[in-house]
Amino acid sequence: MSILVSKFLKLSDIERKELVNPLIQMGWRYIEERDAIHKEFIFKDFNAAFGFMTRVSLLSEKMNHHPEWFNVYNKVQITLTTHDVSGISAKDIELANFIESVFTK
Repeated sequence: MSILVSKFLKLSDIERKELVNPLIQMGWRYIEERDAIHKEFIFKDFNAAFGFMTRVSLLSEKMNHHPEWFNVYNKVQITLTTHDVSGISAKDIELANFIESVFTK
């Protein structure tokens, strides 16, 4: 991140453009009406999907920032938004980047 943003504030339009665009390049979708980001991840099987969710949940709990997610067998759908600020915050960007690092390993 080349700009400093507070983890506790909704991203400005400039911050959102700079920080969300790289995630869009990785397959995330911006949901304008919710000011949220969303992505579906597909794994080999349920065990791999559940292991991924477990790793993400450990950081989520530590950050006190929990994703909206849905899992069926080998698919995990994740939506990130910060409910306290009614939109995307730096917490969502941090968690999305962590999710990407877990998924690519």
